[in-house]
Amino acid sequence: MSTSNIPIENTNIKTNPGVELSSKQKTIVGSVLDLFAGRPSLEKLSLWADDAVFEDPLTIAKGRKQYEAQWYGLQTAFSEIERLSHHVTSAGNPISLELRNRYVVKGLGKEQTIASVVNIHTDSAGRIDRVEDRWDGELPESAVANAFRRLNAVTVPKVVSVPKNKEEDAKKGN
Repeated sequence: MSTSNIPIENTNIKTNPGVELSSKQKTIVGSVLDLFAGRPSLEKLSLWADDAVFEDPLTIAKGRKQYEAQWYGLQTAFSEIERLSHHVTSAGNPISLELRNRYVVKGLGKEQTIASVVNIHTDSAGRIDRVEDRWDGELPESAVANAFRRLNAVTVPKVVSVPKNKEEDAKKGN
């Protein structure tokens, strides 16, 4: 899988002392930072396995249809996304990073800052197969919370349109 042709906006990857990323890992981390900044693209999402999982306190999105809608949904939900800080804490599998973002909810102007521990797992082919966004280092564990997270993963693709090709992606500004 070639990652060199994928346009990544976040190329200045900050790492903790002693943490060294390969060029492929830098591309993966940069693409995930772009996604968290509300800058998805089909090219960046091509780094993901079809059956990958994205998990945060609001969703458990399994498979391309569900996780792509979550990333494109950020553009729909937020008028502003600002990365306040990030640094990679581990270059293993998973790659771990600490991330602080400020989000402004579209139409309401409500601001929320979220501090996360993000774990990026890759498969044997080097594709992203799981991303865990642990707010304050945690994910919910209750059956009720997990039922709502699964419901969100099924509902979002029904209301968020994901581009079908590069031209549609470009029209969305990606």
